[in-house]
Amino acid sequence: MSKDNFTRDSLFKDYFNHWIKLYKEGAVRQVTLEKYQSNYQHLAQIIPDLKMKDFDRNVYQELLNKYVETHERQTVIDFHHQVKGAILDAVDDGLIDRDPTRKVIFKGKAPREKKKKYLNQFELHNLLEDLDLGTSIN
Repeated sequence: MSKDNFTRDSLFKDYFNHWIKLYKEGAVRQVTLEKYQSNYQHLAQIIPDLKMKDFDRNVYQELLNKYVETHERQTVIDFHHQVKGAILDAVDDGLIDRDPTRKVIFKGKAPREKKKKYLNQFELHNLLEDLDLGTSIN
């Protein structure tokens, strides 16, 4: 399916799915592609019937506000960056009138406490001072 098969009456979720296949498959790492596909699933859940012609700033902010209910702020920003790429291409293709992502407000749940997975520089120096490091292998 080419961009010519999409009109202003097409569903945005269908355009986004096509856009992923056209521009992202084979161009990004597998883990990134999986994130795009996951974001497609979220779009299909949140805005299943949204037509291209109805995509405006209010609709986009409502989309982000709905997504924010189950995601941290940084995840919302990542979602925005991926979806925005397709939206801007749809604007360039004349399927959406204006950029609905302009002046968007990012909300989100507070980040949860993350477990440390490594020593910081200060902790490393303290560890090295406490170790009995002689000249021979022990």
